[in-house]
Amino acid sequence: MNAPAAQTFDARALRQVLGAFVTGVTVITTVDKNGKPHGLTANSFTSVSLDPPLILWSQSLTAPSHPVFRESERFVVNILADDQVEISNKFARGGGDKFAGCVTRTGLGGVPLIEGCAAYLECRRINSFPGGDHLVFLGQVERIERTGLQPLVFGGGKYLVAQPHDLGLMAAPGGANIARLKAVRLATRALVELSDELDETLGLGVWGNKGPTIVRWEEASQPVSDNLRTGLVLPVLTSATGLAFAAWLPRETTAPFIEAELAQGMDLLQVEQELAQVRATGIVRLVGTDKFSDLYGTNISAASVPVFDNTGAMVLALTAIGSSQRLDLGEGSPLVMGLRHCAAALSFRLGGRSLSAPASNDPLQAI
Repeated sequence: MNAPAAQTFDARALRQVLGAFVTGVTVITTVDKNGKPHGLTANSFTSVSLDPPLILWSQSLTAPSHPVFRESERFVVNILADDQVEISNKFARGGGDKFAGCVTRTGLGGVPLIEGCAAYLECRRINSFPGGDHLVFLGQVERIERTGLQPLVFGGGKYLVAQPHDLGLMAAPGGANIARLKAVRLATRALVELSDELDETLGLGVWGNKGPTIVRWEEASQPVSDNLRTGLVLPVLTSATGLAFAAWLPRETTAPFIEAELAQGMDLLQVEQELAQVRATGIVRLVGTDKFSDLYGTNISAASVPVFDNTGAMVLALTAIGSSQRLDLGEGSPLVMGLRHCAAALSFRLGGRSLSAPASNDPLQAI
């Protein structure tokens, strides 16, 4: 039997296929013989061995800095954090002083480390190998550092955000957690599009083991704060996301969190009245709250709406936040209408009930 003929494809098609493999993003730095720093963005980085500790990365032979890296004895792998997209873009471009405005510190052999990264590997080059139109560098790791920041992720030609697979979701029987993961993936795409359309900062909330937890932020062109971090755990009774879960999750789920916050001096009757109002209107509105001024540096307004799955359970909260002067929470405002429609569309896709029924049979097509 004859072997099948090899498939022919162009470089663009190959790049698209390789883009299906999601990677982290690094900036590789070194210094030339005169001590001048050089760096470039690379996701062609991988571990090779733990004993001895070896890693590799590859560089195009046509890269302007290739002669420098080819001759350098040392390099640093700066694993970028999820807020360093600008750094990635800067070092991906050719020409100019890439280190201008970039805060660094000096590592082994004088090689710069870029401040604010998720992790660092300081390496000594022990070999290099030709690899087609690239040169593969093999390095022995001599010093490491992990900062605890979330890494930047790249795949399919786009920057992505890393999330833990279980998201810290509450325990559930059978495949319920897998269903919630699918809901998060679906909602993330809708959230990106809605944020772009409205130019508002939107968050995606789940109920986690520690309570209401933001697993995704999409920022407006004028974000309310630089402190928008995924994994942020919010209070139940003073945040829009928390109040949404308090209104629609079973009381036995939220009771321990609510009781703990009531013990800090909140009034039970007032809370019950607020939750009844939320259920009646189908939306949480917080106007000019100062509860998060330490975190965001200003008073904010916020709105949150629920998303339901095919069991009737609330699985997600779609939340908008912004400065009190910017955010319009009127019932007919584009923001409130957009949140309601998006939540209804997502609930429709998940087979759940809707508090605001969408007009079309496939509502996400309109988002």
